[in-house]
Amino acid sequence: MKEKEKEKEKVEERYTQWKSLVPVLYDWLANHNLVWPSLSCRWGPQLEQATYKNRHRLYLSEQTDGSVPNTLVIANCEVVKPRVAAAEHISQFNEESRSPFVKKFKTILHPGEVNRIREFPQKSQIVATHTDSPEVFIWDVEAQPNRNAVLGAATSRPDLVLTGHKDNAEFALAMCPSEPFVLSGGKDKCVVLWSVHDHISTLAVEEAPTVKQGSKSGGNNAKATESPTIGPRGIYQGHTDTVEDVQFCPSSAQEFCSVGDDSRLILWDARVGSAPVVKVDKAHNADLHCVDWSPHDSNFILTGSADNTVHMFDRRKLKSSGVGSPVYKFKGHDAAVLCVQWSPDKSSVFGSAAEDGILNIWDYEKVGKTTDSAGSKSPNTPSGLFFRHAGHRDKVVDFHWSACDPWTIVSVSDDCESSGGGGTLQIWRMMDLIYRPEEEVLTELDKFRSHIFGCNS
Repeated sequence: MKEKEKEKEKVEERYTQWKSLVPVLYDWLANHNLVWPSLSCRWGPQLEQATYKNRHRLYLSEQTDGSVPNTLVIANCEVVKPRVAAAEHISQFNEESRSPFVKKFKTILHPGEVNRIREFPQKSQIVATHTDSPEVFIWDVEAQPNRNAVLGAATSRPDLVLTGHKDNAEFALAMCPSEPFVLSGGKDKCVVLWSVHDHISTLAVEEAPTVKQGSKSGGNNAKATESPTIGPRGIYQGHTDTVEDVQFCPSSAQEFCSVGDDSRLILWDARVGSAPVVKVDKAHNADLHCVDWSPHDSNFILTGSADNTVHMFDRRKLKSSGVGSPVYKFKGHDAAVLCVQWSPDKSSVFGSAAEDGILNIWDYEKVGKTTDSAGSKSPNTPSGLFFRHAGHRDKVVDFHWSACDPWTIVSVSDDCESSGGGGTLQIWRMMDLIYRPEEEVLTELDKFRSHIFGCNS
């Protein structure tokens, strides 16, 4: 018990220190208290651009205790543009309250708790969800009726149900950036691929009148089983334990990768059959939780593990024999890594989130550089690490870089351990002086210096 108290004190101390530094480290930050934890957070489409801020859809969930239904939440979110927010304003937030920048727009009553949400990049109003079942649910969130989350209400009806897993598929879920393909992994040790091409075109074009009728006649009493179902295009076997995450190759809809509790990283190619193309048997020294394939260079793949590290693999250096070493190992977490994602803004940058409550931002080009931008290399700074987001006080279960607002991240923590319930959603952007080229930053600071001295003379 004393150990737990000590840990809590340490976390609070770290958090207090972080909050005092918010005006210095962040260009913008919104803190939103969630009544129920959300295990996933994703950006939807941008709705409008204004002078000082942009409006976006945001996808979240509510993982409840059963007293009210589990939900998929569509929120509207305002993102303040760079260099607009006053430093003193962004640090003045109350941890217990909701953010004025995040407003719930629509609630979908989800069959079971939402473990993961993924959107189609080419049609981001089409969303896939994973729950504790073998099925994957597909939702057209704009066409779905808004529902009231009251006990006993019938669940919303998915627009499509994907079948093919033989056991629960809880986390591993990915959407293809170029084709309407969905990928999933589960406890059956399989990776399953679907094409939803025919369904997606009808969903988005007709504005789904069938769903609207359903909301009157069957929407309140129809079960998820009455949704149209679709079987797999391919089933891929090569893992010996639960598949925890999957990802498409950004440059090829036929290539994808998967990681699992068997410590394996496997690369697949649908054109050459259902056997692994490349297999790394011991990608880490423990279960693998997450994987991401670089959108900038399709040779680079990131993996995150229960061994607290992130590994970066170059697929040109992997063998089909099961042997392969990472080109980089990133050590900056004190607990299992739950989520990794490449930045859309700079090809060498990526983020990693972990059970230690920290979201680290790394740059592999900084690995081995002797000094940081302040001119001094702190001896205990992990190699490649250049920013630590310490705004969460419990495990960071998901985060997502914005494709529209540069260097803007949404992250969510499940606060059940620290505060006994709920979660924290944060939308944030570090100060641009931290990531811009050093010469550029020094030139700008020099201008300020001459301005300040000019005012004083």
